[in-house]
Amino acid sequence: MQYVDRVRLRVEFTTEPFDLERTPRHAEVAREVIQGAALDAVDVGPFGNTVEGGAEVVLAALNDLLRKSLEAGADRVSLQVNVIEGGPA
Repeated sequence: MQYVDRVRLRVEFTTEPFDLERTPRHAEVAREVIQGAALDAVDVGPFGNTVEGGAEVVLAALNDLLRKSLEAGADRVSLQVNVIEGGPA
């Protein structure tokens, strides 16, 4: 079993630019991606979002999120990735 198969990840992310008047399309797309993924926990907020799950699922969701939110007009995506369980055997 590979390392990534044994860990869980917590990711905090934001997409920019911000718009205080309405939710930008890139933020809507990011929300759709994470809510459609098989993640264990999703917390969507106005200025930041947090997702949690197995590494393979989280990394696949991030790939989709990055591609689709950039295509939808994001000019910056900030990520913080934390290992919350597991480690090298």
